[in-house]
Amino acid sequence: MLVILDWDGTVCNSEARIVFCMQRAADRAGLPVLHPEAIGNIIGLGLPEAVSSLFPEASMEQRDSMRQFYADEWLAARSEPLPLFDGVLETLDRLQSDGHQLAVATGKSRRGLNREFEDHGLGALFVASRCADETASKPHPRMLRELLLETGIPVEEAVMVGDTVYDLQMAAALDMAAVGVSYGVHHPERLQACGPSAIIDHFPELLSWPPLVS
Repeated sequence: MLVILDWDGTVCNSEARIVFCMQRAADRAGLPVLHPEAIGNIIGLGLPEAVSSLFPEASMEQRDSMRQFYADEWLAARSEPLPLFDGVLETLDRLQSDGHQLAVATGKSRRGLNREFEDHGLGALFVASRCADETASKPHPRMLRELLLETGIPVEEAVMVGDTVYDLQMAAALDMAAVGVSYGVHHPERLQACGPSAIIDHFPELLSWPPLVS
């Protein structure tokens, strides 16, 4: 089976840093410094879409500045790798050893995801990945469609795993199975409303989801 993973909030515990960098960038751009919950709501979208959603009244110049300041703040905060959630490494190794293929579908930029792969030495585990600056942002299903085409795996043999409604909506648009994770940025009630195949509370529980049991 092809297991397609969201990154931020599913594999990597990055919410606090995203919120911090977004607040710093907004202050520098002369925009309101928003509450962490409001910022958490847009995690998973591509950066342009996230900025437009958070600051719909901002000028194009302010949005451009906001995106650049965010990138600057993110780079400045990258003194040490972000932590992965408990059990991620072991679970990914087990999934691969059980014969499943792994991929990533993320709102991060390609440069950002490659840095994460480098920081954690994970790149070799994944057969394919798509980032928001390479294709349409979530919840549009294009990145999932492209991953299926690249790997040659039919939609019936794939699952999307993520912590936001954007992940689950993306999968639903293709009638792809989806597993939500409750420990990320969107509350389980919001995830449940999207009709996922399952919701798990800890990443290793993915190994017990029946279609992945070897």
